[in-house]
Amino acid sequence: MPIGIVLAVAILFVISFVYFIRFYRRHVQGENAPEKKIEVEILAKQSVPVIGAQPGDDNEEYWIYVQPTKGGPKREFMVGIHYYHALNPGDRGIMTYKGLSFIHFALARD
Repeated sequence: MPIGIVLAVAILFVISFVYFIRFYRRHVQGENAPEKKIEVEILAKQSVPVIGAQPGDDNEEYWIYVQPTKGGPKREFMVGIHYYHALNPGDRGIMTYKGLSFIHFALARD
């Protein structure tokens, strides 16, 4: 087999691998995503124990589950302990997020 064909296949493999990594980071992990604000309702919240937590680290993760008030898919975000304790199911407000990362929640005052 000529070395040119093997070299071309290897180069195409490397290029496709690089594009796959870029696609995965952007569309699955939310890298370089724009910051968005959306009106949501808190559906539920949950604390999950962290297995293998080191001494001095948090031994729990805190999650909220939200749904946009104007329709859309339900989403989940990991939040800090202060948001976890401040928010309750049924609360509505404006949530700011970037990709898969929760940034802020402003509770709507009625």
